[in-house]
Amino acid sequence: MIFTIPNLLSIDELEQIRQRLAQAELTDGKVTAGWHTKQVKYNQQLSGQHPTSQALVGQVRSIIQRNALFQTAVRPRAVHKLLVSHYGVGMGYGRHTDNALMGNPIMGGNCRSDVSFTLFLSEPEDYEGGELVIEGVDDERAYKLPARSMLVYPASTLHRVDPVERGDRWVVVGWAQSLIRDSHRRELLFELDTARRSLFAQHGKTDEFDLISKSVANLLRLWAE
Repeated sequence: MIFTIPNLLSIDELEQIRQRLAQAELTDGKVTAGWHTKQVKYNQQLSGQHPTSQALVGQVRSIIQRNALFQTAVRPRAVHKLLVSHYGVGMGYGRHTDNALMGNPIMGGNCRSDVSFTLFLSEPEDYEGGELVIEGVDDERAYKLPARSMLVYPASTLHRVDPVERGDRWVVVGWAQSLIRDSHRRELLFELDTARRSLFAQHGKTDEFDLISKSVANLLRLWAE
């Protein structure tokens, strides 16, 4: 399931992040690339050790974790990695798929990367090129969202970032391990939860609402890990 969370950040939060970016140190993005993706990754990232970077990542993590749509659709066990990336002119990230397992000292080892997400910090008119392109079975789709919006997509997809031709592209990319490993089951739970919330908004706590709630709870018991 691929979906967008519009205006994840407030205008003030975006401004705070941009102010922090002005103080941060950039390193070569290949530092966090796997042995095969080093050949196609051309970008810069905030140094994870810099206090400014740690504060920025902490701020974004908090915002993501309190978002109701993200919580309902992803059902994260952990948002375990966040990177702030910069793409200048000529920079891009060739076709790749994200690592299945990523180290997470907080959780004491590797976590699955079930879900990937990209939070856009630059407005589309601020740069040319730089589209995030996600491949499907027989087609592909390019994404270039407004600043403050986030795209959420399966980490298992093949995707790329086309080279930037003008300006600067700033994004936060991250990964989450879900309580529900299977993406189809996550989508089914999301649809059921959306339906029951709509039913409650229209009619309150009805017998139908209670039955759907029971099904959602029992499926979670059956599938969660």
